Amino acid sequence: MIQHIVMFKFSEEADGRSKEENLKMACDLAGELLPPIETMKGMQVVTNAKDADGTNYDFALICMFDDMEGLNAYQVHPKHVEFGGFIKKVREARACIDFEVP
Repeated sequence: MIQHIVMFKFSEEADGRSKEENLKMACDLAGELLPPIETMKGMQVVTNAKDADGTNYDFALICMFDDMEGLNAYQVHPKHVEFGGFIKKVREARACIDFEVP
């Protein structure tokens, strides 16, 4: 199994919306990734806790795939490309790790 974790720090305002509005849109768009992306075996969408440190990242996707082929197929899937296009307009920073789960 491959676990893919990607985190984003959102801009306070971007694309004419507040951070909170863009976080809601990101959650809604992320919810459309599963089940259309067949290679994704599981997904969790999380946002930073309301009272957590404001320097933390704001949003994370935690996804599971059988193998790297599945992850690579996800990267080019039209729903992921759509999600990525939105995120690029509203984020300040991105961090990602892909690792094997025993």
